[in-house]
Amino acid sequence: MLNAAEVSMDQAAEDDAERAKNRARLYAPPKSQRRPGGRRPPVPGVSMTAAQAQALTAKLAAEDARLTGGRAG
Repeated sequence: MLNAAEVSMDQAAEDDAERAKNRARLYAPPKSQRRPGGRRPPVPGVSMTAAQAQALTAKLAAEDARLTGGRAG
């Protein structure tokens, strides 16, 4: 059924840009399921601040130095 709607909308479109807009509108999630601002929710356990990333990098460097005896790669 979506294919028939897409074909019909493509035939009514005047150019490729309008076809792309129609396709985006056709396949977009319902407004009730969209988040404000179009942002995705953060993935649990994946997001971190810059300070947390720097601390993790420092820990990894220290562990690497400990395991390799301070030799560079």
